[in-house]
Amino acid sequence: MLTKDQYYMQQALEEAQKAAALGEVPIGAVIVYNDEIIARAHNLRETTQNALTHAESMAIQQACEKIGSWRLEETTLYVTLEPCPMCAGAILQSRVPRVVYGARDIKAGCVDSLYRLLNDPRFNHECEVTEGVLADECGQILTDFFRALRERKKQEKLFRQQQQKK
Repeated sequence: MLTKDQYYMQQALEEAQKAAALGEVPIGAVIVYNDEIIARAHNLRETTQNALTHAESMAIQQACEKIGSWRLEETTLYVTLEPCPMCAGAILQSRVPRVVYGARDIKAGCVDSLYRLLNDPRFNHECEVTEGVLADECGQILTDFFRALRERKKQEKLFRQQQQKK
């Protein structure tokens, strides 16, 4: 039997799979309000060529439109990867009270890994954070994606080298 957090993280993982199918870094997010998903998003940075189209920021935008307010009080954001500085800032600015994430991001994570932006008392808002929900699954989709990307680039390089020899 899944916990509520695991169920919603599975929904975020479904969004991550949509991103992977598009060749995007597979990160997904959902926002829950009153036990209902009010926003779903996945990374679209490569598709849109817009650095702002991270899963979290797009989910926040959708949720604000759905609620009719920039304040996302009484919501929970589920995201498959620890938020980056931009997304952590958007979370703080939109007053999301709770964030649940799957895998840590040791290179850009600003919830626990590099910084603790969501729990810094110098800001006018702090979040409750739950980490590690379905961490293995959230990490594996990223590992698989980047492994396949490296292999594809290796094959492309070999192909170019073969073409140059002809």
